[in-house]
Amino acid sequence: MKAAIATSDYHVPGETFINRHIAHLFGGNTCVICGRANGDDPYQKPLFERRAKLSARDTLLRPFAALSGAVLHGTSRLPFGDNRAALAAFLRAQRVDVILSEFGTQALVVAKLGNDLGIPVFTYWRGTDASRALRSAQRVRSYRKMMPRLAGMISVSQFLLDNLARHGVRHPNAHVIPSGVDTSRFQPGDKRPLSCLAVGRMVEKKAPLVTLDAFATAARGTAAHLTFIGDGPLLEPARARAADLGVADQVTFTGALPHDAVRAHLAQTAFFLQHSVTAKDGNTEGLPTAIQEALACGAIPISTVHAGIPEAVIPGKNGFLVEEWDQDGFAAAIAEAFALPDPDRLARAARATALERFDNGVLLEKLERVIRDTIAGPSV
Repeated sequence: MKAAIATSDYHVPGETFINRHIAHLFGGNTCVICGRANGDDPYQKPLFERRAKLSARDTLLRPFAALSGAVLHGTSRLPFGDNRAALAAFLRAQRVDVILSEFGTQALVVAKLGNDLGIPVFTYWRGTDASRALRSAQRVRSYRKMMPRLAGMISVSQFLLDNLARHGVRHPNAHVIPSGVDTSRFQPGDKRPLSCLAVGRMVEKKAPLVTLDAFATAARGTAAHLTFIGDGPLLEPARARAADLGVADQVTFTGALPHDAVRAHLAQTAFFLQHSVTAKDGNTEGLPTAIQEALACGAIPISTVHAGIPEAVIPGKNGFLVEEWDQDGFAAAIAEAFALPDPDRLARAARATALERFDNGVLLEKLERVIRDTIAGPSV
């Protein structure tokens, strides 16, 4: 079976879940449909770039195609004219059996064309597409119109499926399959006592300043150390805050690092801090890959009751959870973690959770099974 992976930008190193599908789904028998290609092509798959320069004809057709798409289908993003014909020819030439759209917004682009060509289309909901996007009545309308065109949909968390359902976006063939983690590569190493790690873009949704303030409260008078991996608009404010709080010597800001470097940090870290919150624009996590990677490495997660995180982190068993924006509670949880008489118990449970529920080999097989069973239809 051959799958076309539809994504926005290709190749994005941080999108490990999409890259894993491109490299390994159905034994790597894949091709790629992307909005734009950035020139980095490590997988050497057949590639179609949707946003290539328009033909003269398509330039003239563009405003009419956008208007008709918005009126009839709730989206102005449908391929049209010469570009649509070229994409259809690509899918035929590649003998594609199924299209997997990474993010619901990408499914809007390809669902109708897939139907017209008789190619089943699935979408994978991951976070922003099933949270912030739902603030738009037009986007909700387009999602609802898309549902009959999909063969099925997958989400990284039940939270996102429930969020979609609250907006009337439902599909009878819906499944929860987390992104997963390579548990053979993400493994516990020698843990540094009282070491903490936070990974991710320094943006509102990750609340790095809350994490920093809470750590400063819990760590004062201890040998604890916090490493932040990631860049973004809140990086410099966080550096300044660490100095103001008097903990600059207990906090390291690395900026963005390659995935292998993140893995090395996780292997040696005792506690993983992620104070995820719902952003003002409604943006949420799905089920953060970083949480799953931390569990696999036996880094005890201290996080929030946010999106799909409670589907992975169970307080008292494999980690700690507090409510969003509860800085005092987060500080108390960090302090409690520092004082654990047997942190190895939670670390082992964290690793066991990853092995039981988030091994990406098992989850990839589950995704393939869902697709194959759907296309095969009900057994007689």
